[in-house]
Amino acid sequence: MRSPSNPAVAARAEDGAKPVPHAGRLDAVGYLIALGGIVRRELLRFFHQKERFFSAMVRPLVWLFIFAAGFRNTLGTSITPPYETYVLYEAYVVPGLAVMIQLFNGMQSSLSMVYDREVGSMKVLLTSPYPRWSLLLAKLVAGVSVSIVQAYAFLAIAWFWETGIPPLGYLAALPAFLASGLMLGAIGLFLSSLVRQLENFASVMNFVIFPMFFASSALYPLWQVRASSEWLYLICQANPFTHAVELVRFALYGRFEPVACAVVVGTGLLFITLAAIAYDPGRGIMARRGGPAGEAA
Repeated sequence: MRSPSNPAVAARAEDGAKPVPHAGRLDAVGYLIALGGIVRRELLRFFHQKERFFSAMVRPLVWLFIFAAGFRNTLGTSITPPYETYVLYEAYVVPGLAVMIQLFNGMQSSLSMVYDREVGSMKVLLTSPYPRWSLLLAKLVAGVSVSIVQAYAFLAIAWFWETGIPPLGYLAALPAFLASGLMLGAIGLFLSSLVRQLENFASVMNFVIFPMFFASSALYPLWQVRASSEWLYLICQANPFTHAVELVRFALYGRFEPVACAVVVGTGLLFITLAAIAYDPGRGIMARRGGPAGEAA
């Protein structure tokens, strides 16, 4: 039996749903149908895997409830933008922990991409008539949608710890979460093109996640880092995760950080472009390795 070549048809077929009428169109409507099918599939997978949601909450909640309580007196934060008064350590780390959820989700989504590329639905989708970049973008948007749900679930729990985030800040932070999620997901997507075997990607994830997270402003202000080590401060400044954290931090308190926004958007566009080139069957890394398109042929 021939596998469906349209992303929306393949995604819905995996869920046991009926095919979408006119799903084979390659116009704007067809692209939207394909995007909706892939996003729907990813969201259904997320809501069916409840342990995935709880595991995503464990890391930030442990840091917020245990580590932050112990470090409150040691690492209390003085007045620094966007805060207008002295804030407790718990309030300071909440934005960074929310973006940390997106960082882990972006890498885990890329891990599933490595698996799906070999034996899952993406092996079928990558042989569809749709351009590779549109499929990768749809996969990226699907992963970001899941990460935003997880981040807001964490913020809802953190609200009980009197973080001081204004109500409108939660709405204002949505574009910031979208931009940071796209950037982190694009980095993971590009890394997935470099890894051939699923077993090797876990080590790559650890190599990327922990340096990005700890060498950033997620857990401590950069002025404290600079006071102890100038070279570590420069590394933190060059870390795109730092700017993602600051973009979300300022947005949660109703302020806009233009430098962070420029770095996040620019880095996201760069890695989306690199991922599209890497997955291009004619000139990318997948072409030199004989990727899914070559295997299907």
